[in-house]
Amino acid sequence: MQHVVSRPVTPFRTADGALEIHQIPSWQDNLIWLMVSTESGEAAAVDGPEAESVLAYCKTNGFRLTTIFNTHTHGDHVGINHELQRRGLLADIRVVGPARAASAVPGITELVDEGDSVAFGGATARVLLTEGHINGHISFVFGDVLFCGDTLFAGGCGYLFDGPPEKMYASLHRLKSLDGTTRVCCAHEYTQDNLRFAWSVEPDNEALAERIRVVWPLRAAGGCAVPSTIADECATNPFLRWHSETLQQHVAEQMPGTRLDSEVHIFAATRALKDKKNYRRLADDVLPLRV
Repeated sequence: MQHVVSRPVTPFRTADGALEIHQIPSWQDNLIWLMVSTESGEAAAVDGPEAESVLAYCKTNGFRLTTIFNTHTHGDHVGINHELQRRGLLADIRVVGPARAASAVPGITELVDEGDSVAFGGATARVLLTEGHINGHISFVFGDVLFCGDTLFAGGCGYLFDGPPEKMYASLHRLKSLDGTTRVCCAHEYTQDNLRFAWSVEPDNEALAERIRVVWPLRAAGGCAVPSTIADECATNPFLRWHSETLQQHVAEQMPGTRLDSEVHIFAATRALKDKKNYRRLADDVLPLRV
């Protein structure tokens, strides 16, 4: 299966220099993040549908895979655990995962929850409970790098499988409050689809127009638009822009009779509208691809 990304992002370091972050494309649109200690060379994978690509990447680059961080328990996030287990390798791996869903995380050795901290490779992460997509979902914040699984995407957010909207709204509200320079390392490359929907509800957003003009040629060349930053998301992501009058107007027009009398209701209606997928009829020639 050909991945949507043929040119992964160049590895980058956290602001404190303790970790180098590598992007490994997996399956069709999954993004496995590999944190490598710049001091010891030990590596930690964040989620993943399989292990082969990670093991091969570590072998090629001389890294030692010692740790797995799991944000939640969907198969394309704990698949790496299952495969390592089948190979007889998981017993030697440290597995950090959500305490509220621990029974579904193969090989879990450290159960973490809201407010906990966890160390790796000379750096320490804050653990945030970011439910809404699925119960027990957590995110890890290593300084200026956020690993948010399927809660926040570049230009979008995850499906509300468990919900309810109030939980996802609260999770996104928390992530929105992170420093604007924080890099958003989500688990999928869905950026073009998400920005197409964003334009369908906020077509007067110049920051969104500029982001579209940057992302389209990047993706056409096989590049990846992830990570973005919290500032990018606050400026262009419709699921963080419940305050936008234009967005509210467009959602009201396309979802008549829906409650829009609070931020939570605006978020819920916006998510429900995206789920209808009508925006996919929006052709590229109506997008702001030219200045």
